[in-house]
Formats: sequence, structure tokens, C-alpha cells
Amino acid sequence: MTDLSKGAAHWQGRIVPIAEAALPVTDWGVTHSDIAYDVVPVWKGGFFRLDDYVARFMASLAALRMEIGRDADEVKAALTEMVAASCLRDSYVAMVAARGRNPVPGSRDPRDCENHFYAWCVPYVHIVKPDAAMQGTSVWIAKRIRRIPADSVDPTVKNYHWGDFTGGLFEAKDNGFETVLLLDHEGNVTEGPGFNAFAVFDDRLVTSDHGVLHGISRRTVLEMAAEAGLRVETRPLPLDEFLEADEVFLSSSGGGVIPVAQVDELHFSNGAAGPVALDMRRRYFDWIERPSHRTEITY
Repeated sequence: MTDLSKGAAHWQGRIVPIAEAALPVTDWGVTHSDIAYDVVPVWKGGFFRLDDYVARFMASLAALRMEIGRDADEVKAALTEMVAASCLRDSYVAMVAARGRNPVPGSRDPRDCENHFYAWCVPYVHIVKPDAAMQGTSVWIAKRIRRIPADSVDPTVKNYHWGDFTGGLFEAKDNGFETVLLLDHEGNVTEGPGFNAFAVFDDRLVTSDHGVLHGISRRTVLEMAAEAGLRVETRPLPLDEFLEADEVFLSSSGGGVIPVAQVDELHFSNGAAGPVALDMRRRYFDWIERPSHRTEITY
């Protein structure tokens, strides 16, 4: 029996070890980062908000004019089959559409490309290790790099254009910080590599409404905040205002709610995770186990 414990891929209609799945070098997914994708978490043997994640993936395909020959139910079936075969009960699961190869020699016309679907899963990914998240992570505000403008690459379509994030991560790591947040060209906080950012002011929660992916984890935080009695504001968030917050935290499908203890040289909550962030983190792991939000997997 094939060992899929390190990860599996749904590739060309078959389930294979993740190391055996690879894109051709001439696929536009490789040569142009021309890919739409989404990531849904599996926790304790069940998908969290699977319908929502797949719906966003299908919306991204429409926005990028990709046709993969599968509808939403078929995508969900492929993901379920793959995760069940892997036996991973806590997993980071990606669904992907690549532009594909252009069969017309010399053509630069994206309409000629043969779009295709694939998926992969690995053991659950925490973008910040759980012990570090509980203590509060550190975030660098990129000084040299700005977020790609929305009229260049649509941030509401989850994609592989990470040139700005990668440059920002180099800045953060070179300065001894765990991760990075990017500003837009007007000086507003946008997002970081794989997460949205939130600022807490008394009983208000503020997060950017532009230059960001409208993440499912972000949506979950906004819904949890309403449940907790917080007032929610989605709007431009200037850096100066962000740095005046009582608390700051992040949200990601890779770890849920992640408290922040430090932004640049500024320490929040006396250099620790704040109470609202910790409450939101606790609520997230409660929500991820609620039957109404889960799609159980038969292994």
C-alpha cells in the first residue's frame, strides 16, 4: 500500500504521493504564476467550511476565465477522496487551477491554453507555530515593498503572485521578525503572506476592506466578533491608526487566529498575546469543530 502520510496529490485523475506530482516546465502556472487556488483546513477528520472555500475557488476560476471541466461538487468529491486516501485527520488541503500549456507554438494567447485542475494535501500547516502564536508573534511592516495594486492583480482572487510577499518576508526575516505586513501605496495596512490583519480598539474590530483577500478565515473572525459583541468595521486602515490599536491579531487557514505581540519596535499587551486575540483564537478552534461548519470525511 502506498504511503501517503507525508502528503497526497490528486493529479491527472489519480491519487499519488505528493512528491510524484509535478507541473510541466512550460505550463503557464510555472512560467507566468498563472494559477488560481484555495486552501481548506481539515481538523480532526472533517473539512471546515468546505462549501465556502470551494465557492470562492470557483469564483476565482470565473474571474481568471479558467475552465477546469469540474463543477463545485466534483471539486469537493476530489478533495474528499484524496484526504481520505491520505488518512490525514489534520490537514492543509489545496485546490488548484493552472492555466496550462499552450499547444500553439509561439502563441501568447491565454485562450489557447489548456486549463487543468489538481489538488494536494499535507499535514496541517501552522503559519506560526502554536506556542509562538499563544505568546504573540512578531510582525514587520515592510519598508521597501508595497502590496501589488488591486488594478494590477486582483487580491480577492487567491493566486500565486507572491513577488511582493516574498520581498517583504526577506525584509522581516533579515530584521529578526516572524512575518510581514504590506502597506498599499497610500500607507494603509493590507495583508501579509497567507493572512489578514485585525486591529482592536476597545469594543471595535477593524480590518482592511481593500488590497486584501476576503478570506474565509477573515469571514469567520468577523462572524465570531459579532457573536462576541464586538463592533466590526471593514474599511481602509492607515498604518498610524493601526499602531494605536489596543491589540493586533492575524487570521489564516493555517492556524486560525494568531495574536501579535510586536509590530516593528512597538509592543502590544506588554509584549504578550492580548485578551481579545486569545478569545478569538479559542473561539476559532471551537467553531472549527461545530457540526454546522464541518463536512466529515469517511476514511
